[in-house]
Amino acid sequence: MKNLLVLLVFVLGTLQLSSKLPSKAPADEKLVWYTDLMKAQEASKKSKKPIFGFFTGSDWCGWCHKLQRDVFVKTSFIDWAQKNVILLELDFPRSKQLPPELAQQNYNLQQQFKVQGYPTIWLFYANVDGDKKVSLNALGSLGYPSGAEKGKEEVKFLSEANAILATQKK
Repeated sequence: MKNLLVLLVFVLGTLQLSSKLPSKAPADEKLVWYTDLMKAQEASKKSKKPIFGFFTGSDWCGWCHKLQRDVFVKTSFIDWAQKNVILLELDFPRSKQLPPELAQQNYNLQQQFKVQGYPTIWLFYANVDGDKKVSLNALGSLGYPSGAEKGKEEVKFLSEANAILATQKK
């Protein structure tokens, strides 16, 4: 019984800590994906880059997996992302449970951006005031680059993303 309690405390502690650290997307170890909006906001503020909020269903969304395979693992996307944005994964899994504070953060952002389908990407800036209240400055949204030439999905995706960045107002 004592061993079970120690194991439970260890697992819960690890889950809590992992939600506060940047995560690596499974498809690519070269990109840093945050899961915590506050950490992403700090990186965004420091770098003056917008946040790239990727709303996904990591364990059930086929189109999300397709976007990752067709765009996010491509060298041109990796280079673009490192230069232009701070990556934030906002996951809505069905088979696994997120820590409650992470699930609540993702739900709140889903509601603020009125996300109704996956994958959805929002480019935005987040500002935190002295009371830890977050305000968002949305630049624009993206989804899977439908109608793109097969094998060149990242070209259309990056063109659309660059068009959003070109019109940004901080």
